[in-house]
Amino acid sequence: MEMRIEWSEISERQLKEIFNYYSIEATPTIAKKIINRIINRVFILKDHPLSGPKEELLSEYPEEFRYLVESNYKIIYWIRNDVITIASVFDCRQNPVKMKKLLE
Repeated sequence: MEMRIEWSEISERQLKEIFNYYSIEATPTIAKKIINRIINRVFILKDHPLSGPKEELLSEYPEEFRYLVESNYKIIYWIRNDVITIASVFDCRQNPVKMKKLLE
């Protein structure tokens, strides 16, 4: 069965924020490279959806959240049937409590 990837509104917004931040603080070229690395990491999930470990900080939610790490970012996702939903692209340099608040 072919897995499909969907990005939540939160994760799409976070990607835009990451791009905007690095476009200003570095260069648009660097911003694009960072975003491409995150997206390429996500595409690994199509063939290996269970490759990310479970996210224990989000264990109270009904979804079984998993994550992948790319650079300073934790890509939070869950799987339902043949759909992988990217819930958040969380900057690991932030307080982990903020991760829960983003998903409320």
